[in-house]
Amino acid sequence: MANLNKTLIVAGCFSLLAALLHIAIIIGGADWYRYFGAGEELAQLSEQGSLLPTAITMVIASIFIVWAIFAFSGAGLVRRLPWIKPALIVITFIYLARGLGIIPLMFLSPDIVDNFLVVTSIISAAVGSLHFWGFRKMIQAQQ
Repeated sequence: MANLNKTLIVAGCFSLLAALLHIAIIIGGADWYRYFGAGEELAQLSEQGSLLPTAITMVIASIFIVWAIFAFSGAGLVRRLPWIKPALIVITFIYLARGLGIIPLMFLSPDIVDNFLVVTSIISAAVGSLHFWGFRKMIQAQQ
């Protein structure tokens, strides 16, 4: 436990925080769906008592929880999971693609880029970078 990969621990904590935020959005209801950019359609469905927004948001929260567990596994915090390397590569790629994807969007469709999208893109790029550096440390420690 002395050789824990702190970078992957921090990355995993961000994924866990994202999962908890999505659960809070479910509890917060329609106004939270609107504020956090889920769109008016999901907010209205939430107001109507539909379970669809809850189901979609729980799937997203579950994905973030799985990502956190993989980061914690790569960090040495929990037992080694199968497919750890490809899983962390895919997770890293998704975070970086989400974060850096705003760059071409700013040129191709600047009208849809708002402050929320910019902030969440910066966060995604930062978390993707943490995963990248943590993954590198994990690979180096195995050599």
